[in-house]
Amino acid sequence: MSILSEFKEFAVKGNVMDLAVGVIIGGAFGKIVDSVVNDLIMPLVGRVTGGLDFSNYFLPLKEVPQGVPMTLDAVRKAGIPVFAYGSFVTVTLYFVILAFIIFMMVKWINRLKREAPAAPPAPPEEVALLREIRDELKKK
Repeated sequence: MSILSEFKEFAVKGNVMDLAVGVIIGGAFGKIVDSVVNDLIMPLVGRVTGGLDFSNYFLPLKEVPQGVPMTLDAVRKAGIPVFAYGSFVTVTLYFVILAFIIFMMVKWINRLKREAPAAPPAPPEEVALLREIRDELKKK
């Protein structure tokens, strides 16, 4: 079997295709959660806490030269190392929301699996044979 045909067989197996679809959907879902955190939740948290913007909470690890604005982007562009704890808070919140959503999805899927009616077990072979004999006798 050539390498090309082996690769083709591997690539078209159901598990590989399912994984590829999962990765693509996961990336898109991650962007949605990122938008929810950055565009909806963090502005509300900032509003409740008096206008705090967590994305600009940082400690410069070197002295910031004159003329460099004290924003995280500007300080990073100036090449100054920073301890960006505000970004960490935002990413942690992002993780907690994503983990909660995944937990709820798994819980929902597990409930659907449990609710599926189980097929009755097949009768023992002797019972099936006796039923077949009974049905044949009724025909005569």
